[in-house]
Amino acid sequence: MTPAYASMASIGVIGPTVIVIAVLASLYVGTRRRLARASAELAERERELLAEQARADERTRLAAEMRDVVTHRLNLMVLHAGALRMAARDDGVRQAAEELRTAGCQSLAELRDLVGVLRSGRAARIPDVLPDRLSRLVADSAATGLEITLTEHGDADTLSPAVRRTMYRVVQESLTNVHKHAPGALTEITIHCGPSSVRAVIRNTRPTAAPGLVLAGPGNGLLGLRGRVEMVGGTLTAGPTDDGGFEVDAVLPAFVPT
Repeated sequence: MTPAYASMASIGVIGPTVIVIAVLASLYVGTRRRLARASAELAERERELLAEQARADERTRLAAEMRDVVTHRLNLMVLHAGALRMAARDDGVRQAAEELRTAGCQSLAELRDLVGVLRSGRAARIPDVLPDRLSRLVADSAATGLEITLTEHGDADTLSPAVRRTMYRVVQESLTNVHKHAPGALTEITIHCGPSSVRAVIRNTRPTAAPGLVLAGPGNGLLGLRGRVEMVGGTLTAGPTDDGGFEVDAVLPAFVPT
């Protein structure tokens, strides 16, 4: 065999060998990358499962705490209100005691639903807030002696359920603050429902009496309310007015996905 022929034969053997080695190396590198990616995805999934377990444990703890403490206190309140209604001789006191008992029973029912959601860990369908509930909310506040007017423009039925619920909470929290901090004030609620947005303005005048007994609390009602409004793409402003009163102004989109 001549040297030239041997050289050509050697090249003919080495060339395919190099190609095979290159292919095998490429397959090895690709397999290592896929294994590393799968390992990273598995680790991420394990972290998600651990985080979900931690959230489930926290929900269970909160549900137990609410059931053992808050429900117990509400039950006592309802029982005391019922006893006061039976023992009172004054019609006004009996009526106030009955309203307190009714409100306590409603709160207990809502709290039990919430505890059930927390314990199950499943998403629950939140009941829609129909327009007439806003009228009942205003009527309940008026029954306690608050001078209040409600003016509605447009059709609230066109709003999506999430927006109706948020608007209801805006009015509810605003009225709670009037009861606590502005006794004797005149309160005006104006709702404007348009094709693309809804605006709720709750304005009260200067209080005519000193605040009575105010329940202790962190005072984060408006802060939490602003966060709730922003979650549905709205804005909320709140602050004192020039005449010594207070105004809450919330603007929300008419529709957000449920």
